[in-house]
Amino acid sequence: MKLYSVNAGHFKLDGGAMFGVVPKSIWNKINPADENNLCSWALRCLLIEDGNRLILVDNGLGNKQDEKFFAHYHLHGNDTLEKSLDARGFSKDDVTDVILTHLHFDHCGGSIVKERDVLVPAFKNAIYWSNERHWKWATEPNAREKASFLKENILPIADSGQLKFIETSASEFPPGIAIRQVFGHTEAMMLPQIEYKGTTLLYMADLLPSVGHIPLPYVMAYDMFPLTTLNEKKSFLTEAVENKYVLFFEHDPVTECCTLELTDKGIRADKRFKLEEL
Repeated sequence: MKLYSVNAGHFKLDGGAMFGVVPKSIWNKINPADENNLCSWALRCLLIEDGNRLILVDNGLGNKQDEKFFAHYHLHGNDTLEKSLDARGFSKDDVTDVILTHLHFDHCGGSIVKERDVLVPAFKNAIYWSNERHWKWATEPNAREKASFLKENILPIADSGQLKFIETSASEFPPGIAIRQVFGHTEAMMLPQIEYKGTTLLYMADLLPSVGHIPLPYVMAYDMFPLTTLNEKKSFLTEAVENKYVLFFEHDPVTECCTLELTDKGIRADKRFKLEEL
């Protein structure tokens, strides 16, 4: 098995929304905001090469939205998913599986592209993996979360016939890949857990968007159930520090991976490094 970090670009989100109840005087030292209170965040995906399987975890914003959309989210930088895949020697057509941790637009927007005004799968040879509980949640959204579940990103996946649902056992994937679920950020978000080079790597998705979110009170205002997130973070961090897991961050603009240590202030980041250094 080989793992690759692939970046689909950077985008901007409101710093206050990303750090919840934490005051700007504190979080602004972690990820400084621009004049509009927006912070830059990565769209970092994970590529898993295992035998004849090439599994992509999440795929960023995509590029099919209109100018008004991108005026809100400011996609920037030179990285694209296509360029990042090409740099690893792959193309979209090589991808056999796409694991969608959840269906918020910044995680699944690259799933669908527009060709001659028709919405079609970007990964023509891939199975798209969600789960029944989250799919129902996303396709019948509540009013608060509706703006994050864009129909054009989601419904064409089902229409294509390429959608499958992951069972709890995640037996659909090669040995060493497990799928865990959490429920604070959104219903049944999936976190891939991978045994790699003698260690366990955990893809944090939006349970921990960045290193800056490791302290327990640092919970996003975007989370549907903040207290559930708080408890999930505590449980996962305790397990991770005890078992020396490596955490992989989807949105941290600088840090790809870190290990953890127990300090007098609680669990904090220890060593920070790129995935290729593992």
